[in-house]
Amino acid sequence: MSTDSDLIHFFNGIPFTTRSSAELLKSLDAFQAREDDILLVSYPKSGTHWLAEIMKHLYTAKVTLTSPIEFGDVSKLEEMDNIGTKRIIPTHLGYDMLPGDFKAKKCKAIYIIRNPKDTAVSLFHYYKDNPNLPTIGMWSTYFDMFLQGQVVCGSWFDHILSWEEHRNEMGTLFLYYESMKKNPFKSVRKISSYLGINMNDNEIHEICKKTSFSEMKDNVEKEVSDPNHTVCSLTSNRRLIFRKGTVGEWKQYFSTKQNRLFDELYNTKMNASCLAKNIHYEN
Repeated sequence: MSTDSDLIHFFNGIPFTTRSSAELLKSLDAFQAREDDILLVSYPKSGTHWLAEIMKHLYTAKVTLTSPIEFGDVSKLEEMDNIGTKRIIPTHLGYDMLPGDFKAKKCKAIYIIRNPKDTAVSLFHYYKDNPNLPTIGMWSTYFDMFLQGQVVCGSWFDHILSWEEHRNEMGTLFLYYESMKKNPFKSVRKISSYLGINMNDNEIHEICKKTSFSEMKDNVEKEVSDPNHTVCSLTSNRRLIFRKGTVGEWKQYFSTKQNRLFDELYNTKMNASCLAKNIHYEN
């Protein structure tokens, strides 16, 4: 593995890419939220872009889908303050690092969860393909890093549990990637209901069609990436975002020993979790 201190830095013990400057992370406590802000929350490679596309189609009035709250430098605070419309704000931050004003104003938050084994594999490919992340040559090296929470944004387990612990403080809506793929209609209905948006069945079916994985990937291939706008704090290249979007790919990577180690950690960490009952987790 080649490490590059120019690409990764640590803040509060958590690895971040340098696309999230230390100065910005330090200043987030001063961020001023609005009561109608909506947060799109996830651990990396869990479906945030899919959720963002759905959100864009749900609102007929003018809204602004921002770049992640932790993306950029200290000018980000002023940039966000200057947005004159309703803000939809993505983030990969754990709950403890979320600006306190979001919590004080009880802003709506939607957290999307993906099977951690598939998440691990997807993030592995992201490390391989993304020039903003250090190069990791071997799956076995990366696997150990993922289990130890040494990958960008830290531990998958700690991230989810931090949001679950405070789930009632902001009334967070938790969605599950695999359930969304299985029944997108039901998921879009659930999101619209949470946001108080009235939609008929035809409108929901149309959103499901426009936000299918194949449709989104085709659209991205036709677009020119805007380096100044992305819903991902790890890259501005949207072509890196949509790879396969499949369920169960982890089986092609995990050895029997690795699967056992992962299951042991999952059972230990998630034993008391209510969310774990709905996570699509395979042994």
